[in-house]
Amino acid sequence: MSIVELDGLEVRLADRTVLDGLSGTLRGKAIGLLGPNGAGKSTLINTLLGFHRASKGSARVFGLDSYNDRGQIRGRVGYMPENDSFIGNMSGVHFVRYMAELAGLPAGEALERAHEALFYVGLGEVRYRKINSYSLGMKQLIKLAQALAHGPRLLILDEPTNGLDPLARQRMIQLIKEIRKEGSVQLLISSHLLRDIDETCDEVLILKKGRIAALCNIEEERRSNRSFVELETVGATEQFAASIRGLGCDCASFPDGRMKLVVPDAVETRDLYMIAFEQAVQIRRMHQRRDSLEDIFLRAMDGERVPKTEVEGLAHVGL
Repeated sequence: MSIVELDGLEVRLADRTVLDGLSGTLRGKAIGLLGPNGAGKSTLINTLLGFHRASKGSARVFGLDSYNDRGQIRGRVGYMPENDSFIGNMSGVHFVRYMAELAGLPAGEALERAHEALFYVGLGEVRYRKINSYSLGMKQLIKLAQALAHGPRLLILDEPTNGLDPLARQRMIQLIKEIRKEGSVQLLISSHLLRDIDETCDEVLILKKGRIAALCNIEEERRSNRSFVELETVGATEQFAASIRGLGCDCASFPDGRMKLVVPDAVETRDLYMIAFEQAVQIRRMHQRRDSLEDIFLRAMDGERVPKTEVEGLAHVGL
């Protein structure tokens, strides 16, 4: 069954179109939501939660209209927001119990679930401490606990590793993987870091200027098994590039002798060296890799300049 169905969804805020004609079906166990700042990620999440009404088209969550049926949807969805929204003088268990009650659980069951959720995320020993005494990492974990406590079918995580140190980030990613593996909860994860999405998701939705730039299954994209080659050369000419294209490669040349190729499986490394030898071209360096989420993202951006913060995020992919 599909988690989310978008049918020509348009959302206008303050006379500005923020989401423009989104259509698609999300079915993955864990769906990554990517896009530069201002692409519409937060607006889409808020629309799915029923905070924004569609100007045109519709958004459906588990077959329910995101606005008209928002009460039913919120009982089935757990939401971990990017920004902290705590009642600071509450203890951890009191806060999580309170949020579970707001999601529709009776008081007794909400308290029981609160204890379970806090132990699950690793906060069992500090559950009676005031939230305003928690560290940043603990506050991220209690946001996850309150999203899980009422037993949702869909868990929406907005920047779950935001501000975490490497060890805390690793713990958060491991928890997300465990939730995905357990299988009873489906995930929608919005993040600026491609690495987070790459490690946890099987499907990705990429937004650009309020429109869908890509919607694809990450594993299927990887199985397409495209090979990318970067060359550093001396003496390369347009004839050299033309000869490489003649092998069936896509080829882009740069003034400093660098070349980027998309190489079909039928072409072997020695074929490139043979052409270089015949045309007296020196290949000083060759780097080969397979298709990655970074490539999917950059293709979706279609050459658009990516902000520095996004580039830094890409640098953490490690592929």
